[in-house]
Amino acid sequence: MSSAAVYPPPTAPPANMFNSVPGYEGTVAGGGGYLPPPMPLEPVAPPQPGPVPDNWSIPSLTEDVARGAFKSFASSHCCYSSSPAEDGVITSMEPYNTFRYRLETFTESRSTEWAHKPYEGEPADFYTQTAPRPWEVQATAPSLFTNHKQEIRVPFTSSIKDCHTCHGTGTMPCDECHGDGYKSCWVCNGSGTQNSGACSRCDGTGRDRCTRCDAQGTKKCTTCEGKRQLLTFIQLKVEWTNHVEDHVVEQNSGLKVDELQSVSGKELFKNNQYLLYPLLGFPNPAIAEASDRLIKDHQSRYSQTSRILQQRQTVELIPITKVNYKWKGDPHVYFVYGNEHQVSADYPATCCCVIQ
Repeated sequence: MSSAAVYPPPTAPPANMFNSVPGYEGTVAGGGGYLPPPMPLEPVAPPQPGPVPDNWSIPSLTEDVARGAFKSFASSHCCYSSSPAEDGVITSMEPYNTFRYRLETFTESRSTEWAHKPYEGEPADFYTQTAPRPWEVQATAPSLFTNHKQEIRVPFTSSIKDCHTCHGTGTMPCDECHGDGYKSCWVCNGSGTQNSGACSRCDGTGRDRCTRCDAQGTKKCTTCEGKRQLLTFIQLKVEWTNHVEDHVVEQNSGLKVDELQSVSGKELFKNNQYLLYPLLGFPNPAIAEASDRLIKDHQSRYSQTSRILQQRQTVELIPITKVNYKWKGDPHVYFVYGNEHQVSADYPATCCCVIQ
């Protein structure tokens, strides 16, 4: 029986090599983390006045629209009887329109890390020229306010080294037979006998060829894909993120604010630029306060580890109607909200549904 191949443990790449790259000292060992951006600029535009639309109101919801939305809501639930939506009598409808302020801060962040690939004859350009610093590497940005990621091999940081997994052999012991090329016969469990005679599968040897490595005891190294060498380089990770935060003015209708996240409203105001100023003179003080608080928070929070590319603020007026109705003599309530006429209700006529 042949002895299994013995390999020394793999070693990590020499991180100190990259410490000598100007602009990358201490940035790649252990993953590096996010790199501070260049010094941010100050806002260049004057403070923005609040929206002054011609018409602040949203047309009142008609009973026909409210009833139609309620019928659609009931029909979308298999366990809801149509009777309350069909036969309920609307007694009153109360508008509770509310404002939603939304701030979006579009940022770019960069981080570096060790990376490698199987060496396939590419030129090793380490030290042939000065490598561009992390924030000098050209990257293709997506459309504004769109999340995206990109990985870029930093020019003039590539070098060739023996594979640290297989130590330049191109092979590793087969994990099925542990490098032996043979394993215990599955028919006789390694005994070599079957029904008081020699095992027909292994001819009485008790050993069976390993089909995974074709009895070679080794397989191609998955790190270098059998090339024996790796091209190592500094990899720059660029991430564009749109940070979105909403503030909805409390409307005291009883409808939960979380339910408004999935609907749209009447857009009253929108503007975007590199760095925003808070809204001034907005008729609702809660919106003006939210604008001031969120803009200051975003600019402080995200400028530390990323570069702010653009900000956008929007004010919407979201329609909310509280519908009071009676069904079988009892009072009930449902809400119709958003441009989409979504419905929220504690439905009074449901049955038990059992899904097999």
